[in-house]
Amino acid sequence: MTDTEQQYEFSEFSGQFVDDGVVVVIGIYRPAGTNADWTLEVVDQEGYSTIWDNSFATDREAFEEFLATIQRDGIRSFLEQSIHSVH
Repeated sequence: MTDTEQQYEFSEFSGQFVDDGVVVVIGIYRPAGTNADWTLEVVDQEGYSTIWDNSFATDREAFEEFLATIQRDGIRSFLEQSIHSVH
């Protein structure tokens, strides 16, 4: 199966997040039908994507990492950047 054919299961923590007038979309997902770790991706208003290098054992851990990043760096840290990853 190629990547384009891969189906994903999205966490209930996925969706829009608004802070300080900035809207981002959080994607917390894993391959459908598996118990694989969760991937965390944040897409900004312009469609640029931030993907964490490490995966998370639970979707809650991924969401907590997103919130910690907002607390530490602010939501604007996701804006106007090309695709990049977070370690």
